[in-house]
Amino acid sequence: MAAPRLRMAAGRCFYQVFRLSRSAGGAAAGRTGIRRFSGAAAQHAAGPWRLLGAACVQRLAVISEEQRPMEARFSELMHQMELERSLMSDHELRLLDDKKKLKRRQAVDYDSEEEEDEDRDQDIILTQDLEDAWEQRRKLFHTQPRVQGDVDVRVERSDRWLTEPLVLLTQQEVGADRLWLLPQTPWEAGETLKTTAQRALSSTPGLEMQTVFLGSAPCGLYKYRLPRAVRGSEGVTGVKVFFFKAVLRGALPPPGPSSIWARKSELKDYLKPSYLDKIRPFLLDL
Repeated sequence: MAAPRLRMAAGRCFYQVFRLSRSAGGAAAGRTGIRRFSGAAAQHAAGPWRLLGAACVQRLAVISEEQRPMEARFSELMHQMELERSLMSDHELRLLDDKKKLKRRQAVDYDSEEEEDEDRDQDIILTQDLEDAWEQRRKLFHTQPRVQGDVDVRVERSDRWLTEPLVLLTQQEVGADRLWLLPQTPWEAGETLKTTAQRALSSTPGLEMQTVFLGSAPCGLYKYRLPRAVRGSEGVTGVKVFFFKAVLRGALPPPGPSSIWARKSELKDYLKPSYLDKIRPFLLDL
């Protein structure tokens, strides 16, 4: 007889919660049966947990990677096929026309009176002369190196490893330790968790940059319990960190005093394994 009473009690509790959500959420919330998620509701839902918002900022690859041997051979094959199937360009047609004019002028029975008026009054600028001028201009153009010397060693620079995406890490105090983490800060009443993540990024000292957040919903969650000695003194059971994705936009920022830009393969040298396992699934490889 205990099982039917338990089912009735569960159904009654659900009905009471549903009525409460209809009365507290207004007309719009009443139609869906879902209460509006306000700051007070977030604090009530957190209970003994402390909420934090963190921003996972990535600087995407700036230049393309070096071609693999198979990719280089395939690219060369496609270029050759495109060249064989294409029509002649205006430059190539002019080159053929110049060869005909030059051959006609070098003939023994050449008569300049037979030339058209426009060709008689001006010298011929051969296509080869244009190509020589273009070649001289090309030699004056120099590209930047793909690897910028010791920049790839200095992890605080955002312009290192231009062929790979980088992740922003900041050094923060957690208890008595200083750890490398994603920029994070405690949630405050009246703000959304995304606003908290944005505030964590803007409050990082010495870090000025433009970012674009990818959505308003968190992309990951990291949860851990505090030691029993800390629980009693602070009255909290643990911490929940909500991650929000963002990408760097605009100019690359200058190095900050307590921040680094790490490659995906370097994160294991700075982050704890349990923390890294939570952020690895949503890191972009672009």
